[in-house]
Amino acid sequence: MRILTAAQMREADRLTSERHGVTSLQLMGNAGSGVVAFLQKEYPDLAKRRILILCGKGNNGGDGFVVARLLFQLGSKPGVFLFARPEEVQGDAAFNLERWRHVGGALTTITEIGEWKDWMDNVLGAHELVVDALLGTGLSKPVEGLLAYVIQSINEHSIYARHKSRVLAVDMPSGLPSDDAPAMWPVMRADWTVTFTAPKIGQLLSPACENVGRLIVHSIGTPRSLVEQLPGGGPDLRWLEPGEFRALPLRRRADTNKGTYGHALIVAGSRGKAGAAALAGWGALRTGAGLVTVATPEDGLPVAASYLPELMTAPLAQTTAGTISLRNFKSGAFKQLVKGKNVLAIGPGLTTQKETQKFVLQALAECPLPIVLDADGLNALAAAKKPLLKRRSQALVLTPHPGEMARLLGVTTQEIQADRLGSATRAAKKYRAFIVLKGFHTIVATPDGCAFINSTGNPGMATAGTGDVLTGMLAGLTAQFGIQNWERILGLGVYLHGLAGDIASARVGEAPLIASDLIGAIPEAFMKLRAELEDGF
Repeated sequence: MRILTAAQMREADRLTSERHGVTSLQLMGNAGSGVVAFLQKEYPDLAKRRILILCGKGNNGGDGFVVARLLFQLGSKPGVFLFARPEEVQGDAAFNLERWRHVGGALTTITEIGEWKDWMDNVLGAHELVVDALLGTGLSKPVEGLLAYVIQSINEHSIYARHKSRVLAVDMPSGLPSDDAPAMWPVMRADWTVTFTAPKIGQLLSPACENVGRLIVHSIGTPRSLVEQLPGGGPDLRWLEPGEFRALPLRRRADTNKGTYGHALIVAGSRGKAGAAALAGWGALRTGAGLVTVATPEDGLPVAASYLPELMTAPLAQTTAGTISLRNFKSGAFKQLVKGKNVLAIGPGLTTQKETQKFVLQALAECPLPIVLDADGLNALAAAKKPLLKRRSQALVLTPHPGEMARLLGVTTQEIQADRLGSATRAAKKYRAFIVLKGFHTIVATPDGCAFINSTGNPGMATAGTGDVLTGMLAGLTAQFGIQNWERILGLGVYLHGLAGDIASARVGEAPLIASDLIGAIPEAFMKLRAELEDGF
């Protein structure tokens, strides 16, 4: 799904009215009904819930008045606060304010901080759900004064209150810029954000985008084809959601066998780090590769082989340090190993031993297969005295975390984190490769300047081995599907990896989560994705 700027979103609304006859008032009504539909899914007993709706004077407040009226019609009695004088509300928002009053809805008007202080403790404590309709995508100036205080007070309540309220943001968490500019003021911390038509850049790339919570996109009448045809104004950005994978053959044909789904080669591990090789191989199998061979130094082979009986293994000549030796090229062992394989994943657990780094660089130069390069494989590339100008493989993906990306680009980790999208696109151009920049909202950048942003995953995945699992998953999917449309195949791996992490976290919690838990959740992640696609997501 395409990610839009604030200007593109305004143009989408304008063209929807102009070309398709959907008035701005109808768009507002559709937005409010989308919020209520989401709440009905989350709360089957919605009419019994104590709901507080906070409205600003603009169109976002108008959406809030629609939500209030529809909840009232369902039997709920929401509390509605307007943070402006009623006469300041104009246009479609004013129309929906009057409709709220017409059905007998109560309205509390707040225009000063002192008035909110008088209300806030009792109001926030008495409501279990807060609907944030204060500020939407039209934010054009700093948030200060009354609204800044309101946002900050709700955020603090959600941290310190014994019975905290959950927050649903309408279109945008109030205070969050629609584009990726930093917010130097309070931003509402939401549990969910129901946005309209398409995700906005700020919801996925802003320094404060964690305040979005779970992002839900609701169509309000703008055709998807119109969104896709909007003029650009920056890099082509897309959000990784189930619809991005609709063209991939996720359902298997009956007349297939293990050879149909490819053979992945995992070159990984060293003395004491054989688990990295096993986790990568396990990830490749769990994502559906027909065959997986793990090649690792002789000392680690028994450990890697003992993880799963389904894994095939191959011993590699090793250095005195127990790492992969350059002798594997001189003997022809690596050349033989590559035969019959569909993809090479190389890097997890290799160490930065000098001879092993030379092995990695020679593999990059000579291997004709698509290559997934991770971990110490990336460190070998970053440490190379000369840039890798020639390689046989025309399909290379680098999967760095921010520290590895900093080494690849010769900058600091802080600089990478300050501009993750720019860093990923620069690296894709520099190395003529696809880039998977891991971390909060992993980015998949392509050599031709496109980028995909992922929002599955959670902090529990910040633990040893989860990156090795992702390497294996990317290799397993590439073995099956090849490299045509590779950006979406890589995106599928990133999406499923994060979704499996979310499922595993729900089972065991974030802090106790380990890489094996994530692997165990991959089948459920696949089933959930398939179900969403077949239900017409």
